[in-house]
Formats: sequence, C-alpha cells, structure tokens
Amino acid sequence: MPFEPVDPVELTAKLIRCPSVTPEEGGAIRLLETVLGKAGFSCTRVDRGGIANLYARWGKAGANKAFGFNGHTDVVPVGDAEAWTYDPFGAEIRDGFMYGRGACDMKSGVAAFVAAAADFVRETPPDGAVIIAITGDEEGEGKDGTVAILDWMAFNGERMTHCLVGEPTCPHEMGDMMKIGRRGSLTCDITVEGVQGHSAYPHRAKNPLSAMVKLLARLEAEPLDRGTQHFDPSTLAITTIDCGNPAGNVIPARATARINIRFNDTHSGDTLSAWLRHEAEAVAEATGTTIGLKVSVAGESFLTPPGELSAMVAKAVQAETGRKPVASTSGGTSDARFIKDHCPVIEFGLVGKTMHQVNERVAVEQIDQLKAIYTRVLQDYFA
Repeated sequence: MPFEPVDPVELTAKLIRCPSVTPEEGGAIRLLETVLGKAGFSCTRVDRGGIANLYARWGKAGANKAFGFNGHTDVVPVGDAEAWTYDPFGAEIRDGFMYGRGACDMKSGVAAFVAAAADFVRETPPDGAVIIAITGDEEGEGKDGTVAILDWMAFNGERMTHCLVGEPTCPHEMGDMMKIGRRGSLTCDITVEGVQGHSAYPHRAKNPLSAMVKLLARLEAEPLDRGTQHFDPSTLAITTIDCGNPAGNVIPARATARINIRFNDTHSGDTLSAWLRHEAEAVAEATGTTIGLKVSVAGESFLTPPGELSAMVAKAVQAETGRKPVASTSGGTSDARFIKDHCPVIEFGLVGKTMHQVNERVAVEQIDQLKAIYTRVLQDYFA
C-alpha cells in the first residue's frame, strides 16, 4: 500500500508551533513520537529529571548496522517578543523563509531527518536499524538529555554503530561545512581573598585586585598552543572581573573573575585544571593572598578522524548542493561530545546564521534539500 511521504517543511512548522523553551516539552517530543510511530518505529520515552527525551528505533536492537541521528527540540527563550517581526511560535513563511524560534537551531534539522528516515524505512527497509535520539535538554544543562538516552541505551543493550548530529554546521552557504570534532570547553571561577584597607595606606592591606591582575596576566602571557592538524589554536578568554566595591578610597577584601577556555586535543580538562592551579598557587605565594578556583569542564575535545563516515556524508552533501563540505572542528560544544564515547559521530546541518537571534529563520528550500541529503546518507550507509 502506498504511503504518504513526510513533508519536512510541514513538520518543521508543526515543531516550531510547539513552545518548547528549555526545559518545557511543549508538545514537540509527543509530535515526533506520533510521526515515527506511524512509520513503524518503536518509540520509548526516556524522560529524566523533568526533561522529555525520545528514543525511536526501526529494526532490531543490537543490529550489526545501526545508523543513528541525534538532535534536540528544546529552544532558547525568544527574548523581546515585541522585537520579532513575526510570531516566534507562528512558523510564518515570508519570501521563502520560515520564521520562528528553533527554525534554524534545530527543529528544521530534526524534521528533515525524521522525514528522511520515516520514508526510507517504508520504501526500502534496510538490513539493520535506524535510530533517532531526540532530547529536550540541549540548550539547558545537558545532564538529563542525550546523556540520559545514552545511559538508557547502555542499560538496555541498545547501540548505534555510527551517528549524525543535525546541528547547524554551515557558516555561509548550504553544504559548505561539516563538523568532524569539537573543541573542549572549560570555565574557571577565580576568587582571590586579601585584606581590606585604606587606599592611602596600601602597605596595610593585601590587594586582591593586584593579585587577580597578576594571575590573569600570567594566564594570557603565552598562547596555550599553536594548533594541531585538525584544530585551531586553543583560546582563553577573560569573561568577567568583579569586586563589588562602591568606594574609591577602599581596597576591597575580595575579587572574583571568570575565564573560559576552548581547547583542542593538545589538552584535557585535567591538564588545564592542573595548569590553572599551579599558576594560582604561584601568584598566591608571591602576593600573600588566598586564591580559590572552581573549575567546570563542559566537554572534552574530540575528533572523528576523516574516513568512511565523513566521506559518505560529504558525498551526499556534494550531490545535493554541488559543494564539498570542509571538515571542521570549529565552533562551540554540541551533544556530539557525549556520543563520541558511544560510537563515531560527525555533524551536518543547515546554515546557522540566525540561530538564537530575533527573527530566527530558515530558507524553506534548504529544509527539503537537507531531507534529500539525509536520505542519500541512509541509502549509502545501508547499500
């Protein structure tokens, strides 16, 4: 019996109309569960910590070939709704663009893969499994999203042999970039405790700001590295310095600062943490202050070396767009940082110019184009 193909543009619109601002589900996960269930997928809700997650599998658990897709339906807040030209949850189409929060990041990507997978398994049932793992916690803390799905998979003997994450990856034109890895991310909160005093008698005080300046200068004095084969040089950014001192004639007792490091495969969270503590101890000893660090590693750097998976995705992208995507490790973090420990993973999605912006939008033609790319990937993977 003929089936009705899933329209990725229509599905994108329906997803945008679900107000799924982190951590709200907003109806988006339920919608995908319905669409995939009708296509023969076995759907399981893997909710944890108040976060809605969906694991959908077509085919047998533990199949020797199991292609996975990962994405998220949660979105960032709309900000000033009055600044939007169109309803941020209206999915209105104007001049070839669909407007709405999540249009770019990444409800269109989810819709394109769900549409491709649903049609693929019904038209040419593969010898293996197709797995779709959708989370509602990518824009939030990420502790109960993709991590929860992977924990559930490990407990239940489910697995993906390869995975594609559908985050927006193209900086300028459709098809110009895919991600074969990501930099790690580390945030460090620094607290310097000194001795308060009168600014006219600095010798009677221990100025925490002087110590903080010395420490930050040491941290910035030399580049962390020169880059590696697949990664740009690591970066360190000072994001805030505070002391809460309203008086001009008082040396404060305490100062705080925060830095963020985006690091390549030269480093790990542990090696960078050790370096930060060594530098802090040196400054504390020299200034007579006490320096405390609170280090948080959001994700380690990782790389899926160029090979069969990246070549297959590049081939599909080039066939549909005429562009061969650059294999990059630039940008921020994504849920691929969790999947890397489960199976080889790369990322490919739409142009990300408007993600998180007012009037976020996606070119309608690119949604259909992305479905065609994902369809080719599935066909080639199971060929």
